[in-house]
Amino acid sequence: MGGAAGDDGMRRRGCSCTKNDFLPEESFQSWGNYARAMKETPLRLKNRFLTRSKDHTELVDVKARSEHEMKKTLTWWDLMWFGIGAVIGAGIFVLTGLEARDVAGPAVVLSYVVSGISAMLSVFCYTEFAVEIPVAGGSFAYLRVELGDFMAFIAAGNILLEYVIGGAAVARSWTSYFATLCNHQPNDFRIVADGLGNDYKYLDPIAVGVIAIICIIAALSTKGSSRLNYIASIFHVVIIVFIVVAGLTKADTNNYSNFSPFGARGIFKASAVLFFAYVGFDAVSTMAEETKNPGRDIPIGLVGSMAFTTTAYCLMAITLCLMQPYTQIDADAPFSVAFQAVGWNWAKYVVAAGALKGMTTVLLVSASVRLVSHTYCSDPHVAPMALPCQSMTKDR
Repeated sequence: MGGAAGDDGMRRRGCSCTKNDFLPEESFQSWGNYARAMKETPLRLKNRFLTRSKDHTELVDVKARSEHEMKKTLTWWDLMWFGIGAVIGAGIFVLTGLEARDVAGPAVVLSYVVSGISAMLSVFCYTEFAVEIPVAGGSFAYLRVELGDFMAFIAAGNILLEYVIGGAAVARSWTSYFATLCNHQPNDFRIVADGLGNDYKYLDPIAVGVIAIICIIAALSTKGSSRLNYIASIFHVVIIVFIVVAGLTKADTNNYSNFSPFGARGIFKASAVLFFAYVGFDAVSTMAEETKNPGRDIPIGLVGSMAFTTTAYCLMAITLCLMQPYTQIDADAPFSVAFQAVGWNWAKYVVAAGALKGMTTVLLVSASVRLVSHTYCSDPHVAPMALPCQSMTKDR
């Protein structure tokens, strides 16, 4: 019996699929069963629209359908760096300058505090759900319990769409920053298709390749992805420390003489935009099923990563506004231009490397979340079981 199970496990490794992956229910075993199931479709849809799941269903029954347990390999340390990698991307290098120059002035640091507190409140909600329902589905699993399958399906579709479209946009930016790092123009590494419109004529094979490589890494091993994210995040932290320390050596306190030129309205208006710099923290909750001790590790990982991120954002905002008068800050490349203004032209390559690293970890976390979330959605048959290469995800 055990040998048979072991042999079946060996056959199902990788992306191999069996008939049960495509025909998992009795309804699909014959044309007669299928016809009877079609007649019951309205009633089944009504039940799924109105029926809520239970904690036991998410924790036991849904896992049992998948035939494989996800390996519990992650600790709070892994989750904290996972959260840092998911949140700190290229946004900090762009949004800070735009909001400081046009909306909040040097008081943009307070805007980061306000948006950080708002994000932390959301973190507390995710923490409570993740501890109570420690499964890989994240928001999908929580909504199945609270509001039912229909709302969970809509939310899961939106979240997956967000990660797919966001990942594509980040990958295109990755190419632009890579070109800058190589001392080229942003579009130099893209293929020009003259037959397409001006907004669509730049084809980006590098972005496609980066996404493909990162998705393969994410699918092969959760622990391996975590280690890669850990190394990349440390590199990013080193760059952030460099920007803060080097920038403060060129600080001019006179630039803070008019601290809040736009008043409280500007501070809160900027905080609404800067909240997007914190997007991605929810990715940690989707790793609950692969966490050794979810009740302890998830709260520490989520809160720790958010506290570190908020502190880093505030320090970088302070540094930028001390290096230059807020009216002279460049909206597109604030830190690069600020270092050029103080005579450090070479520092723009350091900033580009930091942004490039940030986008790499964002893509890695995004790929991991898509894979885990889609796999979990397939367990209750809300998504096709074959698409996420489910057995590979479970064994990675």
